[in-house]
Amino acid sequence: MSEESRASSESIKQRFNVTNAKKIVTVILLAFIAYHGILHLSYGIDSCKWLLSDGRFQGFKNWQPYGCMIHSYSKIDSRRCMRSIAFLGGNNYISFLGDSRIRQVYDAFVKLIATKEIPESKYAHHDLSFSEEDLRLKVEFIWRPVVNDSMLDVYEKWLKLPKSDRPKIIVTSSATWSIKSSNASFDELESYKRNLTRLLFWMDKMGESSQVLWMLQDPVYPLKLHPSRKMITNEQIDLYNKAAMDVLRYSKSDGVHIWSSSRLVSQGYNDDQSDGLHMGSVALNYAVQILLNMYCNDQMNHNDGTCCSDPEPITTLQIITFSIFGVFIVLAAGLIIHRKLTSNKPRWQLLINEDDENDNRVKENITKSYTELITTIAKLGLIMGYFFLCDRTNFFMKENKFYTHSNFFLPIAYVFSLGLFFTEESRFTSVLHRDQTNEWKGWMQLVILTYHMTRASQVLPIYMHIRLLVTSYLFLSGFGHFTYFWHTGDFGLHRLWQHGFKYFPTYWRSPNNGLRRLVEVLFRMNLLVVTLCLCMNKPYQFYYFVPLVSFWFLVIYFTMISIPRVTSMSSESNPIQYFYLILKFVVLFSLITILYMSEVFFEKIFLTRPWKALFVTTDDSIKEWWFRWKIDRYSAPLGMLFGFGYHLLKQYNILDDHNHGNLFSRGIALLATFASMIGILIYIGFAFACRNKQECNEIYPYISFIPVVSYVSLRNISGLLRSRYSAFFAWFGKISLELFICQYHIWLAADTYGVLVLVPSYPVLNVVMTAVIFVCIAHEINQITKTLAKYAISSDWRYMTRNLFIFLMILIPIGIKDGMF
Repeated sequence: MSEESRASSESIKQRFNVTNAKKIVTVILLAFIAYHGILHLSYGIDSCKWLLSDGRFQGFKNWQPYGCMIHSYSKIDSRRCMRSIAFLGGNNYISFLGDSRIRQVYDAFVKLIATKEIPESKYAHHDLSFSEEDLRLKVEFIWRPVVNDSMLDVYEKWLKLPKSDRPKIIVTSSATWSIKSSNASFDELESYKRNLTRLLFWMDKMGESSQVLWMLQDPVYPLKLHPSRKMITNEQIDLYNKAAMDVLRYSKSDGVHIWSSSRLVSQGYNDDQSDGLHMGSVALNYAVQILLNMYCNDQMNHNDGTCCSDPEPITTLQIITFSIFGVFIVLAAGLIIHRKLTSNKPRWQLLINEDDENDNRVKENITKSYTELITTIAKLGLIMGYFFLCDRTNFFMKENKFYTHSNFFLPIAYVFSLGLFFTEESRFTSVLHRDQTNEWKGWMQLVILTYHMTRASQVLPIYMHIRLLVTSYLFLSGFGHFTYFWHTGDFGLHRLWQHGFKYFPTYWRSPNNGLRRLVEVLFRMNLLVVTLCLCMNKPYQFYYFVPLVSFWFLVIYFTMISIPRVTSMSSESNPIQYFYLILKFVVLFSLITILYMSEVFFEKIFLTRPWKALFVTTDDSIKEWWFRWKIDRYSAPLGMLFGFGYHLLKQYNILDDHNHGNLFSRGIALLATFASMIGILIYIGFAFACRNKQECNEIYPYISFIPVVSYVSLRNISGLLRSRYSAFFAWFGKISLELFICQYHIWLAADTYGVLVLVPSYPVLNVVMTAVIFVCIAHEINQITKTLAKYAISSDWRYMTRNLFIFLMILIPIGIKDGMF
């Protein structure tokens, strides 16, 4: 390569870096905020209008409303909604007014709610009614197949009732009867327009107390139409729909809506129509679901139902948190402005009143430190503001997740193609060295992100393989922390007990002391989660992965610190220490098994105050923690055990990974490779063979180590594979924790139940744009965490004491809110 090409290459690398990418992403993000702001100013922020007006099919015929998430209502959900409204003193009065098409929606609606089978009506052209006293529910169908005075009389009758006794929702429409009876006469179409114009006045009146939905006519399926209905063509249907839209657009009431999404559903899924005129079962079910989402979502607050649902109210703690962030943002802005104003002054003017330049440099360093701290917290505040905007407001749109094989496997194929392309030689050769573990964490995290985005958890084999990735992370955690304590032998408290607490200031300044590592690891793992708990009003256990790795880190720490303390150096001088460590493992695995066998004992331990709030969800339930703990209860300890075995083999020169050669001789290497492949195939067979999640999860903890150890073996036996790694995956591995946590609110949405939408109607482009923004923010949070750790975990124990006091002041309101105190 010539010098010019090298220089050009270096220039490109300097320009296309993470810092410049973040600047570009900031501009793009501001553009998206402006774009959605204009959308809301132009069309409003009412997601009910989105639900009723537009949408598309995605995946295997899954209906996706425009810009919001639709909940799938079961019989239990729908009855719970009716009961909830009745409990608050409301009446569930819903009326269907129109022809046989409207009666079809009425029938489907009643069948979904009713607990008993509803007999078919003997009279096709007749009023129908259904009621349940305990639900204060009344659903009626009024047969009015033509828009004329008879339909107008119904509205006049309703308007004579008190507002509280009127229907809450009126679903109405009519057209096909007029087309058929007039043989598609244009005179009848003009009459239809005149009568609908007269009716609009009464609809507006009803719109003051009710939601009036004019349901656009669905297209017909000509090949299935009876000969007597051949005049009902899609051209005629379109003319009547256009007439209805032309008239209803002049409505003066916010309670009158054109329901056009039902027509889009029927148009996209009309293959199962029985007679060519009435909706098929799939389209009919979606019509009822749309109706229930409109009626119930705001009342029920389903996580996966954002259509017609208002955001949750802001808590006092959130207001206080964002107010504090606001102060730092103002201070940071002031510092930036001050720096800009003083940066143009000559140096001698800045030093003119200084007697000692060295003192001035000290002051400048102090000022620089405070500036860095304030601007870093301000950045975190702005990022938290974006989190809040994405997932606690309706400013940005949200859509349901859906699964298809191509949606899941194609992105993974693209990602692994990139990962294999960017491979490099590592400077490390040891088993599970830093580059290799970062690579492992990176590709696992990217697969997990794809899994969450595509709702692949409904596919059992995929679910079981993703479970393995979480286990692998805990395994690596156990291995890494054990290795650190095994080699350093510094657990912090032991040295303090030996030398006394007068030694503490000197000891704390030591860069590799165990106690400081304990605090720093817990700080780095938990800073983002604690901040999100404050800003997003979520319990600590909601971000289950961080509680899990934090808990097992503490278990590893206290296992290693417990007497007798066993380290690499102590074992070399006294081999009996190996026996002591084995006893520790026996005790650890025994305690874990006892906790698993006695759920009552488990709950007594973890439901004890003040740490109870760390392990329960919003509804004060420990079931989530119980599930997460028990399914991976052996993962971190097995990582420790693997680390012990590995270091033992190295210590006695049974394997040597200090070079680029193979770990074993050719024969042993082939045998180990074959055994590892068999181990992975056994797990794959298990994942496809088990019948349900409960059955799989019961067996999983006892076999999960087999594929993990098999992967480690395959990845490290060959010197060539062990010393090479993917820089692409390793880059993501360094921010894997931030990626896992940030996905909850700024890539996914509605607390992971949906997908954030910045680019409406273009799902692929939307995923790309949200992913780029999400990754850049995760990387920035990683840098913020490192910076804040530098100040929070100070080398000066006095500053550390001050920081601990501030942390306790932050913890107290959280504890009061969550019932810790």
